[in-house]
Amino acid sequence: MERIKLIVAALTFALCSSYFYAQPKLNLVDKTLNFGFRSAQKRTIDVLIIHSTFNTSGGDYYDLNLVIKQFKKYYVSAHYAIGRNGEIYRLVAEKNIAFHAGNSSLPDGTTGINKRSIGIELLNSFDDSPSENQLISLTNLVKDIAKREDIKYILRHSDIAPGRKTDPWNFDWEGFLQRLKQ
Repeated sequence: MERIKLIVAALTFALCSSYFYAQPKLNLVDKTLNFGFRSAQKRTIDVLIIHSTFNTSGGDYYDLNLVIKQFKKYYVSAHYAIGRNGEIYRLVAEKNIAFHAGNSSLPDGTTGINKRSIGIELLNSFDDSPSENQLISLTNLVKDIAKREDIKYILRHSDIAPGRKTDPWNFDWEGFLQRLKQ
C-alpha cells in the first residue's frame, strides 16, 4: 500500500512538474501609469486588442518613456506594452479600464470596447515589423490571458476602427493566429 502511495505521489509530481515547465513564464515589468484609465471593481473581459505604437516626438522610436509621454498628452493608455526585445510592461492593471480603443466597434456592432477589453501595444513603427522576441512574448501573453478570461475576440486595432486606424503595422496576422494554436 505504501508503495502504491509513493508511485501515485511520484506520478502526480511528474505531471504537475511538466505542466508548470510547459507554461512559459511571463517576465512582466511593472510600469504603472497614473492616467489614461478608469478604475473598475469588476468587469467582464472578452476582447483582446493588438496595437502598434512608437515615439514620434524625436529620439529613439522605441523609448517606452517617450511613448508614455505621448500617451499622457492624449490621455490614452493600454494594459501592456511589449518592447523590441520582448520585455512585457504592465501599464494598467487588467481589472481597470484602459483607454486604448477609442471610437470603435466589434464585428457584431457592439461599442464600448474599452470596458470589456485588454489592450496590448507592440513597439514598432510604420517602417518595421514586430521582432521575433515581441511575437513570442505577445503569443505567451495572449495565451496567459486567455487561460484566465473567456476571450471571444482577438482583434487588431484596425479591425475595430477601420478607416481610422491601421495598426498593428507590418504584422503577419495569420501567422500570429497560427502561433496561438500551437
